[in-house]
Amino acid sequence: MSQVSSTTPTAAQVHDLYERLFAQYGPRNWWPTTGGGGRFEVICGAILTQNTQWRNAERSLAQMREQGYWSFPALHEVGESELAAVIRPSGYYNTKARKLKTFAATVEDEFDGNLDAMFDRSVPELRSLLLDIWGIGEETADDIVLYAAELPTFVIDRYTTRLVDRLGWQVDGKKYSDYKRLFEERLPADTPLFNEFHAVIDGHGARTCTSRSPGCATGAV
Repeated sequence: MSQVSSTTPTAAQVHDLYERLFAQYGPRNWWPTTGGGGRFEVICGAILTQNTQWRNAERSLAQMREQGYWSFPALHEVGESELAAVIRPSGYYNTKARKLKTFAATVEDEFDGNLDAMFDRSVPELRSLLLDIWGIGEETADDIVLYAAELPTFVIDRYTTRLVDRLGWQVDGKKYSDYKRLFEERLPADTPLFNEFHAVIDGHGARTCTSRSPGCATGAV
C-alpha cells in the first residue's frame, strides 16, 4: 500500500495491517535466544541492542556466555571495566556495562535474585519499576515486559514510527507514548499478538519499508 493522506486508523485497519504483514513474513519466533539464557538473555539483549544492530548485541552475548558472565549474580560481581571489555562488540560498552550492572544490582539487591518476584505485578507497575532503573528507556522497558515477563505491552521503535508515518496514520503527538497508544487502544491486550506484530513490523522495516524507500510502496504494505 502506498502512502495515504493523514487519517486516524480504525481498529479494523490496525488488525488488517497485522494480518497482511503476518501473511508476508510469518511467525518470527521473537525474542531470539540461542545461548540458553532464557529471560536473563532477553534482558541483556534488550540492553545491548540499544543504538546498534542485533548482530553486534549477539556477539556481546556470546562473549558474556563464554567468559562466564551468564547470570545476574555474575554480572553483579564482575568489575565494570572487565565487563565493558567483554561486551565491546555492541558499542557504547562502558555505558552498557554500567546499565547491565545496575539492572543486575536491582534484581539481586531488591528482589533477592528472583525475577518472578520482580515481574509479579501489573504491566503499568512493572513498566514504571523498569523505567526507574538507570539506563532503561521506554523501548527497552517494553522489550523486557513483553519478551521476558511475557506481559502485553506494545513495543515502539524506529521501524514502527516510520511505517505509521508513511501510512499516513494520524498520531496525537510524536512521543513514544503517542505511537504506543495508537496500537494499544485498537488491539486486545494480548501478549502473543503484540509479540508477533512488533516482530513483523521490524521484518518489514528491515526489508521493504527502509529509510531509502520513502513510499513503502512494495511488499505487503
